[in-house]
Amino acid sequence: MEADMDAAQRDETVSLMDPLLIGGDSRHRSALTDLALDLTQKSAGFRRSLPPTLLTSLADLVRAMNCYYSNLIEGHDTHPVDIERALKNDYSQDARRRDLQLEAKGHIAVQEWIDRGGLKGGLSLKAEGICEIHRRFCELLPEDLLWVEDPATNEKVRVVAGELRKRHVRVGNHVAVSPGALPRFLERFSQVYATLGKTESIISMAAAHHRLLWIHPFIDGNGRVARLMSHAMLLDVLDTGAVWSVARGLARSVSEYKALLSNCDLPRRNDLDGRGPLSEEALVEFTRFFLGVCIDQVHFMDSLVQPDRLRARILLWAEEEIRLGHLPPKSGAILEAVLYRGELPRGDVGAAVGASERQGRRITSSLIDRGVLTSDSAYSPLRLIFPAVLATRWLPGSFPEKAGQ
Repeated sequence: MEADMDAAQRDETVSLMDPLLIGGDSRHRSALTDLALDLTQKSAGFRRSLPPTLLTSLADLVRAMNCYYSNLIEGHDTHPVDIERALKNDYSQDARRRDLQLEAKGHIAVQEWIDRGGLKGGLSLKAEGICEIHRRFCELLPEDLLWVEDPATNEKVRVVAGELRKRHVRVGNHVAVSPGALPRFLERFSQVYATLGKTESIISMAAAHHRLLWIHPFIDGNGRVARLMSHAMLLDVLDTGAVWSVARGLARSVSEYKALLSNCDLPRRNDLDGRGPLSEEALVEFTRFFLGVCIDQVHFMDSLVQPDRLRARILLWAEEEIRLGHLPPKSGAILEAVLYRGELPRGDVGAAVGASERQGRRITSSLIDRGVLTSDSAYSPLRLIFPAVLATRWLPGSFPEKAGQ
């Protein structure tokens, strides 16, 4: 048996995962280039439309969105309120719910590390970067979520953070490369994807996403790592500012996402289907889908934060809170001033809303306690926060209305 496995491993040439790129002579190439350019323009335009303070606050919310939707793809439906509580170290007494909160908190911590430049310069496409994503995420998981069952043997296997798998695995009908072949397949992966120009990098994002899953470097957690890697690629290549979430789009079309990924495992269909062992046509279909999802998510976030619409939703919420006695009068005026100016010096609060300095401090304190305003210190300017608990009111559609229920 061992001899058979060794012989099979010697036959595993890195060309088995070709094509890694969609050929320049593909009849689909022009249309995919157009999609890449459209994504570039829309993403850049959206980021430029946001004031720096709003950019920071929106990126914080998008981390929670990415976490929620990536978990959802894995079958873990963690309510946004539970995610927000976890970030404040407020955990459920229910063991399973607490585990999912810790999982969510871990995902957000890894993405924040990525958003702050942890994988700049193409590191996300190198073996050390890919393993670092896995290590950082798994080190934050509770013990119960570090055990998986081998479907072939029903044996319980513990996931080791950042460690390449040491077992043979099958994913659906796809038999992943052997453990001993992983380093050279990851090296080939990096050689191709980490050295591309901007447009080619954008077109190849979907291919890199699938080929990493095809290699299946870890015993578990490959889907999360692939989506975090894709997020890092988008951040690096498009300078997105981390203000839109590809994971949301993938989760909203999860059946199509998984079906197209599975199709990319298929062998070449005929002589017109590329030149490698795997289907280029399937890779084209997934690339078209992936870029379309990205464009759709940029458009979605852009529509949510249109100034007049966002202002109207926030002021409507503030009016309701004032009427219910949850906020003092003129709270909406302070929120409007912060939204309009991007940030508001504390000394300007009273004048901005026609209130005394003392009354301004009281309103400000209430809004900070409510979790919708923040500042870096007691003397720093105020800026807006988009709390996940209010996302369905302020930014409808960012999370499902009945998420986690």
